[in-house]
Amino acid sequence: MSRIYERVALIGLGLIAGSMARAMKRHDLAGEITGFARSAETRDTVRELGFCDRVTQTAGEAVAGADLVVLAVPMGAMEAVARDIAPHLAEGATLTDVGSVKAPVLRGVGPLLPAGVHFIPGHPIAGTEHSGPRAGFAELFENRYTLLTPPEGTDTEALARLRALWEAMGAHVEEMDAEHHDLVLGVTSHAPHLIAYTMVGVADDLSRVTDSEVIKYSAAGFRDFTRIAASDPTMWRDVFLTNKDATLEILGRFTEELFALQRAIRTGDGDFLFDYFTRTRAIRRGIIEAGQDTAAPDFGRVPVAGDKEG
Repeated sequence: MSRIYERVALIGLGLIAGSMARAMKRHDLAGEITGFARSAETRDTVRELGFCDRVTQTAGEAVAGADLVVLAVPMGAMEAVARDIAPHLAEGATLTDVGSVKAPVLRGVGPLLPAGVHFIPGHPIAGTEHSGPRAGFAELFENRYTLLTPPEGTDTEALARLRALWEAMGAHVEEMDAEHHDLVLGVTSHAPHLIAYTMVGVADDLSRVTDSEVIKYSAAGFRDFTRIAASDPTMWRDVFLTNKDATLEILGRFTEELFALQRAIRTGDGDFLFDYFTRTRAIRRGIIEAGQDTAAPDFGRVPVAGDKEG
């Protein structure tokens, strides 16, 4: 596969950046990959793992001469990092990010950048509940969506190159308005995470009363909640604070739906419940048909050596 960028700088070296570096190396998409992380321990770990060609002591050193710079830091740190690296960005370079909220990034980071730098926010909708440089793997983006939210007037060649990079790493790429992105992700990601955190918190309170029976007897639904709720707390704190309006709007709608379900259960309205669950079941089928999950009925179980099928 042909090389797309000569030098890529990764600012923040966790799951997403580490997976990008591994995928770029696997497919020879970048001539050199430089990296910076605030933590000296993380920098040492990345040197040990070797997915960056150079790990620098400052963010400014990492971005010098890069034709692509990726901000892979928590949302709350974006503006400070952008302000720090702005004087070191090369003219003609593309700056992108991998954050889960886009409109605040456009408003906060864009004005800090020098003329001649192309700013194209992005969001790979891929990840696991694990974090840190050891958590990354080259296949993370395969058959997953990456959303780009280019501002009006974005350079078409810069956009095409960034799109080509994500596609070469295996992603499906789509473009949308930043505000619309934040509403969509509020529905598909942000509110579900908040609900998962809440449900696990309720179960934690209950487990103290029931001598950990909630933990011992948890079914697949609760296990899925705990997997989601194990995600990086710094990242999700910043997501909810930056995408506040969309999250609150969706939680308001969720509360209305919850009241309707409560009423149906209280009054014994089985028809309402059946129709409601039938409609929502169709959403799951659509996700499977789109290739974004599997219908395998393993419920998260890992096969034990010696087990046989049938």
